[in-house]
Amino acid sequence: MKNFSLAQRGIAAACAAACTSFGASSFAQTVPQVQLKPIVVTADRLPGTPQEQIAGVSVITAHDIATSGVSSINEALIRLLGVVGRQDFYGGGNYALDLRGFGGTSGSNQVIILDGIRLNEADLSSPILAGIAIDSVEKVEVIRGSGAVLFGQGATGGVIVITTKAGKGSARKTSGQLYAGLGSNGLRDLRAGGVYAQGGFQLDVNAQKRDSDNHRDNFRSETNNHATSVQWAGEAVRVGLRLAQDRLKTQLPGSLTAVQYVNNPKQSNNTSNKAAINNDTQSLFAEFQLSDWLLNADLGWRGKELRSLSGGSPYEYDVAGHNQSLRAMHNSGNAQFGNSLSLGFERAAWDRAVLGAFGSTASQRSRSLYLRDELTWKATGTRLSAGVRKETTQQEESNSALSPRTSNNAWELGVKQPLNVSTSVYGRIGNSFRLANVDEFSFTQPGKTLQPQTSRDLELGAQYYTGALKADLRWYQSSLKNEIGYDPTALNVNSFSGFGANVNFDNTRRSGLELDGRYAVSPQLALQLNAAWRKAQFTTGAFAGKSVALVPNRTLSLRADWTPAVGHRLSGGVRIVSSQAPDFANLCKIPAFETVDVRYSMQWKSAEFSVGVGNLFDRKFYTQAFRCTAGVTTSIYPEAGREVSAAVKITF
Repeated sequence: MKNFSLAQRGIAAACAAACTSFGASSFAQTVPQVQLKPIVVTADRLPGTPQEQIAGVSVITAHDIATSGVSSINEALIRLLGVVGRQDFYGGGNYALDLRGFGGTSGSNQVIILDGIRLNEADLSSPILAGIAIDSVEKVEVIRGSGAVLFGQGATGGVIVITTKAGKGSARKTSGQLYAGLGSNGLRDLRAGGVYAQGGFQLDVNAQKRDSDNHRDNFRSETNNHATSVQWAGEAVRVGLRLAQDRLKTQLPGSLTAVQYVNNPKQSNNTSNKAAINNDTQSLFAEFQLSDWLLNADLGWRGKELRSLSGGSPYEYDVAGHNQSLRAMHNSGNAQFGNSLSLGFERAAWDRAVLGAFGSTASQRSRSLYLRDELTWKATGTRLSAGVRKETTQQEESNSALSPRTSNNAWELGVKQPLNVSTSVYGRIGNSFRLANVDEFSFTQPGKTLQPQTSRDLELGAQYYTGALKADLRWYQSSLKNEIGYDPTALNVNSFSGFGANVNFDNTRRSGLELDGRYAVSPQLALQLNAAWRKAQFTTGAFAGKSVALVPNRTLSLRADWTPAVGHRLSGGVRIVSSQAPDFANLCKIPAFETVDVRYSMQWKSAEFSVGVGNLFDRKFYTQAFRCTAGVTTSIYPEAGREVSAAVKITF
């Protein structure tokens, strides 16, 4: 299949804006109630509310997406949940997301699931979440910390589960919507979507075209995506088909030196570098309810095509991937106990062909079996969980003499105890792992073989849920052995410069504290807080005590939402990110920064008119840099300054 710092003045201004420009709750044509609506999550592949999960789960709903005005899943996670994001080298609105401090390898240490299908690649590239039609999304669930038992290798940092409106499968009425937006830097954003429902039949169609010159020279991008889903549901069965495409054409401005960034962050050293990425996905799903058993089958096919030109040299490849998943969930119980059993089988195949005179082929095949059981003692509400997974993987890369075949295990134990009707505590411990991908194991120091990365994961949490207040506090620690990553200082005769190779690092540790909270102050005002304090450090070896590169120690997101009158909404937020190091020796710093976004919307009949401003105070900052030269940070990718946009959305 061919398819392819922080200045006090800045903080004061940001906080003042947050107190007068409120954002992140929901808006309707009636004034909202103080009671925050319950959210049902399925992040652990078992239904239930967040307070029922033995894990830290955050949820973004379609309502959150619509009222915040975000245009992509990446933007939603960064703005609404305070997730760390770094500008992707290919642009197009895509960002590398980092759930728990993995820096440059964050994409390989978290799993992305879309409607039951795993999207992760078997090389160093990451899924382009900006290519998913934003109006098609029903919810995004984020598991902080390991999800290895249910989602497999590479889930130490967490799991992002995206469910589309069609994928949720709930009954809906025939409806549609149109959206048109214009903004700074030549932004043009057009969207259309609708659902046709008749009896048990549903047809969903969503499309988006987003073009922008972006904030630098030679950085224009054109994004087109569309998705069509058709399904039928009866009393005990639901079956369906989903087809999706996304197309990205983008210019590549490249990085800047420190002097260039200070003088003119909009400039580019490249005038002709460009890339095109095409993705095609198809999936079939079936769901059956047989007495106390819920059976699910997901079959997915996807193709990816990359065509790029850099410095006059092309780099091109084609990828084909296949995923099959069979899951069974059984609920049972009596007057004293309730029990939920989840078991499943997954198989995946991935092939890549790099084209051209120096082409290569690579492949990965994996099979997994997992089982997870959760027992609830009804008298006290105590919940106990245990799970195990066995995963076997075979990899090949034509430029490498190695053909690693590994068999790895993951396990977890958890307990949750309600203290009263509003408060509960939980703890979980487990073991997770990840393998070197085909780009990593094929470029190492001579005679070195990369070992599987393992992590012992521990998390303790407390939750407080009332009608108006919801708060989650989590402490975590992941102790890693043989962490896999790229070391630019490693001697390597196979490298052009004689340095740089993928290695197993000395021992590392991730630890931190996370706080998420939502508070309905009044029927007209809601507040949201997401804060994290994290450490990502080497614990042994030459870099012992040093921080892992590209990991900020502190992040804070404050958002608020104000409805002063029916039909009017003022929303916005403050995001603060501490400094971080781009190098292992921590000799350089990426400066801390803070940004503010605001949005006003007015509802008139079936139309919503809105205007938004990103980076209100026009802060100059960057999130991506990967070199340190003589104590100066270089190879910088600047972020956008102030951006203004206006839009109209019509529903019918």
